Amino acid sequence: MTIAFSPHTALPTAPSDLTDLASIATPTLWAVTIAVTVALFVADFVVTRKPHEVAFREALGWSAFYIALPLVFGAWVWAAHGSGVGVKYYTGYLVEKSLSVDNLFVFILILGAFAVPRALQQRVLLIGVAGALVLRGIFIAVGAQMIASFDWTFLLFGAILLLTAVKVYRDARSTEEAHVNPATMPVVRLVRRLWPVTGEYHGTRVTVRQVGRRALTPLGLVMVTIIGTDIVFAIDSVPAVYGITADPYLVFATNAFALLGLRALYFVLEGALSKLVHLGYGLAIILGFIGVKLVLHWAHGIWPATPTIPTLWSLAVIVAVLAVTTVTSLRASALPDGARGDAS
Repeated sequence: MTIAFSPHTALPTAPSDLTDLASIATPTLWAVTIAVTVALFVADFVVTRKPHEVAFREALGWSAFYIALPLVFGAWVWAAHGSGVGVKYYTGYLVEKSLSVDNLFVFILILGAFAVPRALQQRVLLIGVAGALVLRGIFIAVGAQMIASFDWTFLLFGAILLLTAVKVYRDARSTEEAHVNPATMPVVRLVRRLWPVTGEYHGTRVTVRQVGRRALTPLGLVMVTIIGTDIVFAIDSVPAVYGITADPYLVFATNAFALLGLRALYFVLEGALSKLVHLGYGLAIILGFIGVKLVLHWAHGIWPATPTIPTLWSLAVIVAVLAVTTVTSLRASALPDGARGDAS
């Protein structure tokens, strides 16, 4: 049976901020954005081609650049496409940047567990960024196709974020000191079964010839491990920004800008990350909030009376949570160890 609609027929629609897959990007803008992203990655690779310990001043300069760049780009988005799109972009970027800072905790644990020399750490991080960009590009494309094809996609994304929020909260509540044991990691065990691994680093070389066959160096093994964690990060990161906007271009841009500055940000925040003792609680709240927002959006498509959460409210909640989390973290870090445990 075929049902015909006239151009004037009113159809029930869900809120356009999440359902509308129309993108602000033209093919030219997509091409320019991808070209600039690749160029920035190549520039990072050139900077790190000669292993050296990254000075704080060098890292701070690159971090300032990689923070200013998305802010300026956001100003262009705001001016060219209006305040509504601008708010979605800045909200998405803020979410992605917050999650990337949390990812740095895991990177610190992995680099420490593998005893990666400081001169080689930025090369490992750069490979991790490259893997994350590729993986998130794939996840973004799949997510856009799912949103266009299945009404329950937002329910699925919401459930993923709610489950992730619970896990992040439990990790934040845990009194055990976080650590990583490479020998027990599935990806490490799998690689060791498939390929011999040398016992020592060989500069920037990922493989070396040993006893007549090619062997993986510890540097190659830690790179594989970092890329493996990128898959886990993408599972919650991409749905989180799709909870702000359904425009695949904005989703990609916010992810790319958040990831490109990760290498330099690592060396800026390396010492300060341990002071953000309440960041896990804040991220759990943010992920849970976006998860609820996605579930409400799905429910609104079925039951129109269901309320939804505007993007501007989302931005206000996220900024407030991050501000409170930062202030309480710094205050708690200034307390003696015993009092800090009580404060948590």
